[in-house]
Amino acid sequence: MRLSLLDRSRTRRGHPEAAALTHSLERAIAVEQQGYERFWVAEHHAVPGIASGSPAVLLAAVGARTARIRLGSGGVMLPNHRPLVVAEQFRMLEALYPGRIDLGLGRSLGFTAPVREALGRREADPASFAAEIETLRAHLENTAEITARPGDAGPVPLFVLATGSGLDTAAALGLPVVIGGPILDAEGLPDRLAQYRRSFRPHLGSAPTVIASVDALIADTDAEARELALPEIWAMARSRSTGVFGVLEPPAEIRAARWESTERRRVEKGLATTVAATADAVRRRLEQIAERTGAEEILSTGSTYDRAALADSDAALAALLR
Repeated sequence: MRLSLLDRSRTRRGHPEAAALTHSLERAIAVEQQGYERFWVAEHHAVPGIASGSPAVLLAAVGARTARIRLGSGGVMLPNHRPLVVAEQFRMLEALYPGRIDLGLGRSLGFTAPVREALGRREADPASFAAEIETLRAHLENTAEITARPGDAGPVPLFVLATGSGLDTAAALGLPVVIGGPILDAEGLPDRLAQYRRSFRPHLGSAPTVIASVDALIADTDAEARELALPEIWAMARSRSTGVFGVLEPPAEIRAARWESTERRRVEKGLATTVAATADAVRRRLEQIAERTGAEEILSTGSTYDRAALADSDAALAALLR
């Protein structure tokens, strides 16, 4: 099974926000050496916990520091952009780093109402999203009325980050899907994926393809792995109370903080469902996910405050799936 990584340039307590971008570069260099298939970056706007708001800019920097690993977005939030501009950005990347560029596409809008207002997009229905993907693809395939430059750049594969209707969109357009989060444990997921495969309309020879996105972290003991998972889960639990997705904090500071009862329940639920354990336990869980989804690839999205522990986890995961 292929193994890839999505790094969201998470900011950390006690570090400048800009350091998160350097940390992403260093992580990309390391996972390329460990044999990862892809290194993807994220797009989030005005979020304190994430420094990456422009995937194309960050990917240009990562490409200059790596030689083999595929580079892409997980993903570009297409409603925030004009398709031509996205096509130009990723064609430029493909021209600079031939045969290494992917373009994952999502439909999410800004995290808060002020951010959505600043981006100029307050809603994005599935039909509009599908139409924008088709326009983008036409630019990338030189079938649009105008040509995105450089016009002789190689092909840029598209992927749909799919939750709910995204599976239907991907099937109708003949595109691979990336699924993750709560949908992985949804009771109806096997039926939804079967429908995706049945209704898939091939485009230029494409075939149904599923990538499973998993927050996977490995440590010597289950308890240590759960501590690694705590900073990300805490940030998510707090964001649902405060509306702010914050920086990663050291587990000791989190444990010492005052927890509201709702936050405690959210953290406990998050820890119970995360794929954070010893190597053998993580292997079993990933095998279960692959069997249930038919995924050909795992996209690891794990993050934690301790960068050394995160590097060890990345290396252990790579060794697990070799």
